[in-house]
Amino acid sequence: MKRVSIITVNYNQSLVTEALLASIKSTNNYPAIEVIVVDNGSAVNSIPDWTVKYPDVRFIRSDKNLGFAGGNNIGIAAANGDYLFLVNNDTEFTPGLVETLVKTLNDNAGVGMVSPKIRYFDQPDTLQYMGFTAMNYYTARNNSIGQFEVDKGQYDDLTGPTGYAHGAAMMLRRECIDKAGLMADHFFLYYEELDWCDRIKRAGYEIWLNTAALIYHKESVSVGRVSALKEYFMNRNRILFIRRNAPFTARLVFYVFFLLVVTPRNIIRYVKTGNTEFIKWLFKAIWWNITQSKNSAYLGYPLK
Repeated sequence: MKRVSIITVNYNQSLVTEALLASIKSTNNYPAIEVIVVDNGSAVNSIPDWTVKYPDVRFIRSDKNLGFAGGNNIGIAAANGDYLFLVNNDTEFTPGLVETLVKTLNDNAGVGMVSPKIRYFDQPDTLQYMGFTAMNYYTARNNSIGQFEVDKGQYDDLTGPTGYAHGAAMMLRRECIDKAGLMADHFFLYYEELDWCDRIKRAGYEIWLNTAALIYHKESVSVGRVSALKEYFMNRNRILFIRRNAPFTARLVFYVFFLLVVTPRNIIRYVKTGNTEFIKWLFKAIWWNITQSKNSAYLGYPLK
């Protein structure tokens, strides 16, 4: 039986993480699991209390916030599983989730990573993710299939290859890391799983969706629905993703598209919504990509 390491990262959301741990305990029947929680430099260190409350869970404390990728990479380094199941701490499990994803990897040797169906936690009949379309490298755009639609089973036949896994819940083989490496931690937040999926695909594996597995997601709990943090990283990492993964011609077209279309459009949106302070973070995002290597090491938390 394959051993599964369930890895999640906590950042200033102790109650949310506890809800995840409760959902794992109440729904999981797969015996060969370990659960690892990485605390990503939270202001309050909950690990001493958690160690007593959850004796079967392994807790690791990082002294600083390493972002989504960096935090997960700490958990991966400590994991003993054959399969690694990376889940956001703002998700909640459903019965059969782990078993169904494990079976996908067991039965399909060419699949390197698989995600489940994802519904919104606060709208439990509404889809967030039923796979991703392929990336348009000229615009850095793709679509989350079925997002915001009521789940009536209309996409349940999509089990199989998909454009990308979803960072909220993705199970992968350990051997993928041996061939494609860890997540690039300088993304810090957003696009790191897309970059990882592209590298895993280039290593010869398929990325799959299994619609028979379901997880619920409390979207944007840590970052907030609208914030300078989110705007900065969504813009910065959209550019970085293209720099790292797009063919040369597509990169050139994208740069022109971002500067002449995306940038003015975003500025207009910020002004209309009263978020003019975001304008400086948009230009900081562009400047970062001008001045930093696409393979830069982690540079620390940028928004103080």
